[in-house]
Amino acid sequence: MTKHPTSEQLEITQGLCQSPAKISPKYFYDTNGSALFEEITRLQAYYPTRTEAAIMARHAQEIAGSIGANRMLIELGAGNCQKAKVLCELINPTHFVAVDISEAFLQEAVAAMRLAFPHIRIEAIASDLTAEVVLPASLPAQGRLVFYPGSSIGNFDPPHALALLSRMRGLLQDDGAMLIGVDLVKNQTVLNAAYDDDAGVTAAFNLNILNHVNRLIGSNFDTAQWLHRAFFNPEQLRIEMHLQAKTDLLVRWTGGTRRFDAGERIHTENSYKYRIEDFVALLTRAGFSQTQVWTDDQDWFAVVLAKP
Repeated sequence: MTKHPTSEQLEITQGLCQSPAKISPKYFYDTNGSALFEEITRLQAYYPTRTEAAIMARHAQEIAGSIGANRMLIELGAGNCQKAKVLCELINPTHFVAVDISEAFLQEAVAAMRLAFPHIRIEAIASDLTAEVVLPASLPAQGRLVFYPGSSIGNFDPPHALALLSRMRGLLQDDGAMLIGVDLVKNQTVLNAAYDDDAGVTAAFNLNILNHVNRLIGSNFDTAQWLHRAFFNPEQLRIEMHLQAKTDLLVRWTGGTRRFDAGERIHTENSYKYRIEDFVALLTRAGFSQTQVWTDDQDWFAVVLAKP
């Protein structure tokens, strides 16, 4: 019997056959990739995590008051759930639903959350945010708060960001809300350093996607043959991450091959940076009519509460 490729395998191989080749950033997050990203968030050069945390701490009571009580908290891209832990302590939700693509990493994080918050009903959902997130029917439809921290919205180009925000709006009734972190346009030196750290952690994170792809499609990528490249594109207002072939090489996978010339790249990630007014306009198009914005003193990052 012929074994047909999965939709995941088809997505990856079709991306590799494009010119230029690409791999979706969602494939960064196997167990090792998730751990490497957590290491990135602790780097001095990587400002988004600590800046967002400082905004949340500085404006905690105002944010909590604007969110209101008796919420069901839904964190998208939950990772290690540490940001949700802080928010749970602040607003004491009735439920917490953690959604992430990396199931093994998610289950470990949720187990820790259940120990920390035994009085909160906690659920874990392994799901790809590029598709519709389906919540269990047993969960209440009213009073939902979607939480999407860390400026992950920047990984989506504007049309796909709008589609994702619209799907988030679709999870909410009229009494719902969304709390989202947004990285803002700033000095290019700061941006470039955040995505190409001297310690090489971001490089390891980027290269690890090839190991994950090898397992998923049976390919023979060798990370030693590739270089990490990251830079700000001022025309698109985005950081771009690529993997660049060190030499001419041939990559094989089950059912296909691709030749790469020396210097040829695989595009692995974009991270769009927003002006506040542009992001508020995007929220409006997605169906959110009320917004509150909190920023740091340098206007490097914004935390936005949006309501229908």
